[in-house]
Amino acid sequence: MSLIGTLVGYVLTLFILVLIARMILDWTRLMTTGPSWLGKARYYSHRATEPVIAPVRRVLRPVRAGGLSIDLAFTVVFIAALIVRSIAFAL
Repeated sequence: MSLIGTLVGYVLTLFILVLIARMILDWTRLMTTGPSWLGKARYYSHRATEPVIAPVRRVLRPVRAGGLSIDLAFTVVFIAALIVRSIAFAL
């Protein structure tokens, strides 16, 4: 069971890194249009993470604070991935 836990842990680590890349790429979109590769990287990061975030987003709508919108679904998925990753590595 340790091998399976380790593999799941590494897959979740990769997923967490893609989530972090998505977060950074979304922030850079707000600041500037950027080069063309940035748009492709944003597209692939969204494509990899949206199947997990979208169902959570249907339950937890983004919180509006004036002109700012805080995506709680992203935060919940990120924290859940961290917790499940630590459990997987502990197996």
